Amino acid sequence: MGLKDILAKISGGSSEKNEKFKEMEQEFMLRKKLEEKQKSSNERELERYIKEQREARIKLELQKFRDKQKKETWKSNTMLTKGSPILKNERPILQEPDVIGLMKHEHRNKSTMLNNRKGMFFK
Repeated sequence: MGLKDILAKISGGSSEKNEKFKEMEQEFMLRKKLEEKQKSSNERELERYIKEQREARIKLELQKFRDKQKKETWKSNTMLTKGSPILKNERPILQEPDVIGLMKHEHRNKSTMLNNRKGMFFK
């Protein structure tokens, strides 16, 4: 048995499954359409309302679950609960004076040729 035979067997099996699945899906859709046609308009409307209410309940339960997960995540976050130095001013780098800001401030106060108009060009 060659490689081509093996590949044909593998791909052939999956294509047969796909075709069978498509046939079953079409059969299901046709059966569903027939059932819908046999129902009265009031039955269809009632089923639609029931389905909408069910979806609303599912959405509400899902939102509750998401809120619960979010709350648990915030509670269990070790950076927030364990006194992380990121949130507090405990890191030594944050307690150091602002050297760059001081240098800029001193540089502004120095007398330069253009700021004080003193120098060789302006007398």
